[in-house]
Amino acid sequence: MTRVRKKSFIIMSVIGPLLIASLWAIPIWLATRDTEQRTIDVVDESGYFENKLSGNGSLNFNYVTKDITSAKEKLSENNNYGLLYIPKIDIDKPRGITFFSEKNPSIDVIGNLERSLRNNIEEIKLIRSSIDKETLESLKTDLSINTINITDSGEKTGSAGVATIIGYIAAIMIYFFIFIYGIQILRGVIEEKTSRIIEIIVSSVRPFQLMMGKIIGVGAVGLTQFLIWIFLGFGITTLVSSYFNIDQQGPVPVTAGMEEAQDEGAELVTEIFNSLESINIPLLLTAFLFYFLAAYLLYGSLFAAVGSAVDNDTDAQQFQLPITIPLIFSLIVLSAILREPDGSFAFWLSMIPLTSPVIMMMRIPFGVPLWEIALSMSLLIVGFIFTTWLASRIYRIGILMHGAKVNYRILGKWLFMKN
Repeated sequence: MTRVRKKSFIIMSVIGPLLIASLWAIPIWLATRDTEQRTIDVVDESGYFENKLSGNGSLNFNYVTKDITSAKEKLSENNNYGLLYIPKIDIDKPRGITFFSEKNPSIDVIGNLERSLRNNIEEIKLIRSSIDKETLESLKTDLSINTINITDSGEKTGSAGVATIIGYIAAIMIYFFIFIYGIQILRGVIEEKTSRIIEIIVSSVRPFQLMMGKIIGVGAVGLTQFLIWIFLGFGITTLVSSYFNIDQQGPVPVTAGMEEAQDEGAELVTEIFNSLESINIPLLLTAFLFYFLAAYLLYGSLFAAVGSAVDNDTDAQQFQLPITIPLIFSLIVLSAILREPDGSFAFWLSMIPLTSPVIMMMRIPFGVPLWEIALSMSLLIVGFIFTTWLASRIYRIGILMHGAKVNYRILGKWLFMKN
């Protein structure tokens, strides 16, 4: 209750979804916003590119007839962005093209120059081969494959892209939730231990009860924040759906004069919403809630054990790595799971309790048999019971130890020490 009443919790619960959305929106906005106009001098000794180079809207080309030495001397005087020097080249093996500038150019500028030069060289080769460029372009065909999932309730539109995005988001959220709230448990235990408050508390409750109270209390904070985000996300989704007037038949123009750009945007959003029909959203949310709570309880007990064994955050770092390695490994192999979500590698990782929360959340949007989900959940419960028992053996002794340098050998002794 103390954590939930904090202003920081309330602010992050409301702003959190907006911050997550901004991580996707800001890079797109930065990539599409207008950039500074740059002028580049061009010395073309080959004669192939005169007045043929085109920029991306932010580049202007100024062709000069001076020799390269004079052009380089004038570069600092005219304040242009740079100088592109094209010597006499073999069109089949163009070598020696150089860009001069007073500072390192951006990768966007160099990429645009290379693209423009490449397109012009290809056009020259086509002319030499008596092939019309328009004819060549007409031979290229855009092709996309529609995905339909056949289920017991009928056929539903599917999308590997949407499933991938949802799987990644769910897996990464599980990963970060465990880390964030697990570290809160660790630091909370260390704080209570170093302040000697713990010695007063254990006179009223057993160490195991105290450990579980800490884990469940912090977990309730995380669950509350998660539910707030779910309701906010549902509200944002409803607003987007209403704005584009989406229904099962597709987008309906709001006005007869709707612009083409808005039509395309509505069609894209409708396609995404239709693709969501192939994903069992109730199952996905239920599984996310279960794996979040179970994984948090599993890892939370281990973080609590580490916090009880040390006196400060610095000493805790050596024990955190073995705990977090399975989580980090799960995140690293997500790309491999994505390539074959039904493979044996994905199956076994989704059964191991230490990796199943992240891996299974990546697999569920692609469709996982219910028996696999049930087996994975059962094994995760067993894993939670085992790690809680293991952590309690360390916690009951470590919580009252002060000033002792703890290592893995000492932790091993605590595990088998009798009450």
